[in-house]
Amino acid sequence: MTGAGADPEAGPAREFVVEADGGSRGNPGPAGYGAVVLDAATGETLAEAAEYLGVVTNNVAEYRGLVAGLRAARELDPDATVRVRMDSKLVVEQMSGRWKIKHPDMKPLAAEAARVFPPGRVTYEWIPRAQNKHADRLANEAMDAGARGERWSPSTSTADLDTGRSAGGRTATGGGARAGSGTGAETGAASAARTGAPGAARPPAEPTVPAGPTAPAEPTAPGATGSAADPTAARGASASDSAGTRGAEADAGPPAARGDATGAPGPAGGRGAGAVEGQAAVGGARSASGGSAVRDGAGAAGPAGPEADPRPDAASKAAAGSGAPGSAGSSTTSQAAASADVRAARTVASPGWGPPDMGAPATFVLLRHGETPLTPQKRFSGSGGSDPSLSAAGREQAEKVAASLARRGTVQAIVASPLARTRETAGIVAARLGLEVAVEDGLRETDFGAWEGLTFGEVRERYPDDLNAWLSSPDAEPTGGGESFAATGARVAATRDRLVAAYAGRTVLLVSHVTPIKTFVRLALGAPPESLFRMELSAASLSAVAYYADGGASVRLFNDTSHLR
Repeated sequence: MTGAGADPEAGPAREFVVEADGGSRGNPGPAGYGAVVLDAATGETLAEAAEYLGVVTNNVAEYRGLVAGLRAARELDPDATVRVRMDSKLVVEQMSGRWKIKHPDMKPLAAEAARVFPPGRVTYEWIPRAQNKHADRLANEAMDAGARGERWSPSTSTADLDTGRSAGGRTATGGGARAGSGTGAETGAASAARTGAPGAARPPAEPTVPAGPTAPAEPTAPGATGSAADPTAARGASASDSAGTRGAEADAGPPAARGDATGAPGPAGGRGAGAVEGQAAVGGARSASGGSAVRDGAGAAGPAGPEADPRPDAASKAAAGSGAPGSAGSSTTSQAAASADVRAARTVASPGWGPPDMGAPATFVLLRHGETPLTPQKRFSGSGGSDPSLSAAGREQAEKVAASLARRGTVQAIVASPLARTRETAGIVAARLGLEVAVEDGLRETDFGAWEGLTFGEVRERYPDDLNAWLSSPDAEPTGGGESFAATGARVAATRDRLVAAYAGRTVLLVSHVTPIKTFVRLALGAPPESLFRMELSAASLSAVAYYADGGASVRLFNDTSHLR
C-alpha cells in the first residue's frame, strides 16, 4: 500500500531501511537469522523477523536474514524503496554486483533476494557490527529459542529495547519471515511512534575485508574493494555474545564402514515390491529443526547439515529434531540438552572420529523422483517399461523439493538418472537452483522385465514361481530377463565410486529411484541384501549419505518428506 496522500506520479511513497544478520554457532552449526525493517525518515521499528534454522552455515543464515527482511519490507509496502544495511561484506558486495557469486550454495539465495523487489529499488550498505546490534540480537534470540525447543516469539523479544532504538510497542513478523516460501512475512504497522536514533542516521564506515581464511573472489566491476572471498566468507567475530563462530563453509561427519559393492534383497516374506511405485510414506526422518517457525518444508538441517550424531549422548536429540544452539537454558536440564546438541553439531561439522586431515566428505543428497501416473497404483516401474513422465502431483512435489533445497542453499551440482521422471524432477530443481543437470546411467532404476507396469498382486498371480525365486535370492532375475538386485547393487556401487571421486568435498543432488537410493543407503550401512525390503521410500523424499577420504560412509538422512507437508 502507499502512504496517505501520496502522488502516484511522484515515485515510491515510502523508504525503508532493512538491517539483517545471521549467525551459526559452529560453521555449519545451529544457526538463526534476524531482520528488522525501519522507517528511513523516523527510525521507527516497523517489523521484526527471526528464525532458528537448524544446522546450516553462517552465510546461508545471513542470506536467509536478508530475504526475510526484504519480504517483511515488501509486505509493508511493495512500492517502497529499500536500503539494506548489513555487517556481512560478502552479502553486501555480492548483492551490489561488485563481487561475483562463485559459490553454488549462495547463488539461489542471492537470486531469491533479488526477486523480492524490482531491480533498482534496493541498495546495499556495509555497516560495522556494532551498528547492526538489533538484527544480531534477533538472530541470537532465535538461536536461543531453538536451544529450548521453542520458536522465536515477537512477544518475548527484547532486541528492540536492548539496542535502545525505541521504547514503544512493536509489530513483528509472526515466527520469522519465511525465506523462499512465496508468501511473504506477516507484518503490520507499529502500534506507537518510536524514539531513538533513526536507522538511517548512522554514519557509513570504511568497509573492511572479513577476517579469517577465505578463498579469493574476483570483483566484477572496476573499483570493487578488497580481495574478498566469494564463498562462505569467514568472519572472526562470534554470532553470539556468548558462543559461536563464523567461518568458511564446512561439511563433514564421522565415518562409518562401507558395505560390499554387491548385493540386494533376499527373502522378505510378503514384502516384495522393493521398487514398486508408490510405497507408503512413513514420515521419514525429520530434520533437526529446533523451535523456529519453519513451515512448508523449510526444515532446519537438510541434506547439507547432518541430521544426527551417531554418538549415544547426542543421537536421540538430533534425530528427534530438538534443536542445537549452544545457549544455556534456565535450568540444569535445558543446559545439558543444549550442551549435548552443541556437541552433536560440532561433530557433524568436523571430520568426526577420523583423522583431522581427512577433509570434507562428498555428500550425496538422494532425491527420489516425484509421482508418475503409475505411483498411486503401486505398479512396477523400472528402466525397461513405458518410461512415464511426472503426473501433475509429481510436478508439484518437485516444485516443493526445489523450494526446500533453495532455502537450504547447499547443493552444488545435480546428477540424474536418464529416465524421464528423474530428468523432469531434476530439471525443476535445477531451474530453481540455477544449476545444470548431468545424466548418469548408473542411477537408473532396475529393469523389471515382464513385470513392468504390473502390481505386485498381478505378478504373484501370473508368475508365482519367478516371484518366489526373486524374493529368495538377489541373483534371481524378474520374468523375461530383467535385472537382478545383485546386478543393480554392483552397478550402483560402481556409480557411487565414480561420483565420489568426481565430487570429493562437494554436496551433490542425485535424482534417482527406489532401488538405487535404497542401495546407496544399504551399502553405506553395510546392511544385508534383505534390508532393501525393509525400507520405505516415498516419492520426492530426500535421503543423504556422506563419503570420506578413508572409504567410510555415514547415513545422514533417510526418507525425509517434511518439505511436502
